[in-house]
Amino acid sequence: MCVSGSPAGLAIRSCRHRLLRIRSRGGRASAHLLADVLFGKFAALLPLNRQSGIYAGEGVDLDVSTLADWVGACAATLEPLRGAIARHVLTAERIHADDTTVPALAKGRCATGRLWAYVRDDTRVGGGVTPAALYHYTANRDGIHPLNHLASYTGIMRADAYAGYNGLYVAERKPGPIIEAGCWAHGRRKFFELADLRKAPVAIEAVKRIDELFAIERTINGQLPDRRREVRQACARPLVGDLERWLRQERKKLSSRNPLAKAIDYSLKRWAAMTRFLEDGRICLSSNAAERAVRGIAVGRRNWIFCGSDAGGQRAAVIYTLIETCLCRAWHRAVYADCRTMPNGLVFPRIRRDRDVIGSA
Repeated sequence: MCVSGSPAGLAIRSCRHRLLRIRSRGGRASAHLLADVLFGKFAALLPLNRQSGIYAGEGVDLDVSTLADWVGACAATLEPLRGAIARHVLTAERIHADDTTVPALAKGRCATGRLWAYVRDDTRVGGGVTPAALYHYTANRDGIHPLNHLASYTGIMRADAYAGYNGLYVAERKPGPIIEAGCWAHGRRKFFELADLRKAPVAIEAVKRIDELFAIERTINGQLPDRRREVRQACARPLVGDLERWLRQERKKLSSRNPLAKAIDYSLKRWAAMTRFLEDGRICLSSNAAERAVRGIAVGRRNWIFCGSDAGGQRAAVIYTLIETCLCRAWHRAVYADCRTMPNGLVFPRIRRDRDVIGSA
């Protein structure tokens, strides 16, 4: 329960006063109210029925259908902004990619749609360009979708081992091939699961060796590509060479059905992509930027359960693009708080809470 004089209590009274004033004007929603609804649904993870109940508790009657109409109208209105963000993301030298499931209602059943995230984030390589995130919704996970989403893109893409991306890497692709960069976080995760659950000595050793690579990366976060490549050649390359030899030796001792063999194969089968970071300082060690972009969606599924339709998924992609891009901008100002400096030379204090980060954007 909020104390009447507390910041939360004041905020509630201010919100109620604003809503009542809006209703007295004839029921037309202000930009602030629409932003509250969109942020509540897509960032605070509050389904529209819960928001309707909250407003009702403050004496404001906002039906779920009214809120849904507002969300649809906002998505259509904001589509040009999403187009501008898409152009910004797809002109980057490198992007991160990931996707996550989105249950959607279909005729007589609940289908599994997909939200795809493509993130531009140059903060780790000393880039001063504002990061952004682009989302697409599709009714399934067919490989044709990333081919369509990235039809005009050429550059570096860090992603997981999803086979649907393979068509992007072929040399004959027009306007040119995308350079595949393997994700060490995914490779490490395969071993970590075995180390955590089965206490497998080989998996524990693999995690330890990969962590040494990440430790090196933390010393060069935010530095320019040439410097990153120089440090990697001196420090990371010997470790990677030893790791490869050790993994191949251990793999010979295992049957193909052994879970540990599958974890080793994940990295060895795409070793060229995994080790490309040694030669190119623009490449990061992981696709965590894209994983962060879809994490909120995965958490939100527990609350809103499903999209009402594929059209609802398309609207969600528009709003997620804008909200996550705003959050990316906030993180851009706070990233590498340990280093205390940003690529543009500005110095920021360590920021401990997400709310502080967002508030400073």
